[in-house]
Amino acid sequence: MEDILDVYLRPYDPNRPVVCMDETSKQLIADIRIPIAAKPGYPQRYDVEYKRCGVTNVFMFTEPLGGWRRVSVTNYRKRLDWAEQIRILLEEDYPDAEVVVLVMDNLNTHSIGSLYEAFEPAKARDLARRLEIHYTPKHGSWLNIAETELSVLSRQCLNRRIESFEVLESECRSWNVERNGLQKGVDWQFTTTDARIKLKRLYPQAQS
Repeated sequence: MEDILDVYLRPYDPNRPVVCMDETSKQLIADIRIPIAAKPGYPQRYDVEYKRCGVTNVFMFTEPLGGWRRVSVTNYRKRLDWAEQIRILLEEDYPDAEVVVLVMDNLNTHSIGSLYEAFEPAKARDLARRLEIHYTPKHGSWLNIAETELSVLSRQCLNRRIESFEVLESECRSWNVERNGLQKGVDWQFTTTDARIKLKRLYPQAQS
C-alpha cells in the first residue's frame, strides 16, 4: 500500500508519467420489446425481459496528473488482449516517454510474461524495459485510480442496456472524448501518514 501511495506523491514528469490501469466486464443486453419513451409525469418504461448478447471487456487507462484517460473495448480479457493494450500505451499513447509508471492489480494476465506470449522476444523486451510496474495489494483495489474512473464510466455511460459491441464501443469513445475535453484530473489526498493512522489495524504489531 505504501508503495502505491509513494508513487502518487511523485511530481508530474512527462518522461515518466504515472498511469493507472483497470478493467471490467460489460454484459451486452438487448430489449425484446421496444421501450416506451419518457413523457411528462412518466419515466421511460421497458420490459423486464431481455436478450443476452454476450459479454465484452472494458480496459481503462488513466493518467491522474495529466487529466487523460483511454477506454478500449475488447471481446476478451486474455493475456494477448492485455499485451496489445500495453503496446498501444507505450507506442501510441506515450511514444516519447522514457518509462511509463504503471499502477494496476495483480491479475494473472497483468504480467511481463503476457508480452512474451504476444510478441517476439526482442519486441517484448523493448516494451518491458519501458514499464515500471506497481501492483496494488490484495483487497487494496481502492488504491487504483483507474477503478474510480471505471466507476464514473459505469454511472455516466454503462448503466443501461447496450445490445452490441459496436454501440458499446461508440458510447465509450464519446464518453472518453468528452471527459478528456473537460481535463478532469485527480487530486489524490490520502498519504502514507494517513494510512498509518487510519489503517493502523492493518499493520503488523512490532514486538518490544
